Amino acid sequence: MSDVPDADEVAAALHVSIGLLRWRLRQGQVTGELSLPERSAMARLDRCGPATPSALARLEQITPQGMGATLAGLEARGLVERRPDPADGRRAVMSLTEAGRQALQDRRNARTEQIARALAAGFTPDELAALLTAAPLIERLAQSL
Repeated sequence: MSDVPDADEVAAALHVSIGLLRWRLRQGQVTGELSLPERSAMARLDRCGPATPSALARLEQITPQGMGATLAGLEARGLVERRPDPADGRRAVMSLTEAGRQALQDRRNARTEQIARALAAGFTPDELAALLTAAPLIERLAQSL
């Protein structure tokens, strides 16, 4: 038997471990924190720039009504803003406000701190080094999917 891992074996192990990590991070939601649909819509606007509600709904694979409700809540909290579409004034284009960008950054910082605490409390220096080596590979895997 070879020491070279099989791609299927690695895929299965990563799928389970990354899925568990995502699930555990989602469980730690605090009062007043953004919901998953809100975070997803805001992250999409942050990455891709302004978009119409219907385009966001398609990208997030939810109904236009669901996206409308999500955006209305974010807009009421001052996290996104609605402007007329320069190409078609009948449509609206949504974009993040500065408060929205700050809310996303605060959330990312809180999650990073949560992970750092867990790493500091339960991992050896060698394990930390292995995780640091694996991080760019996991990122490259994500980009190739």
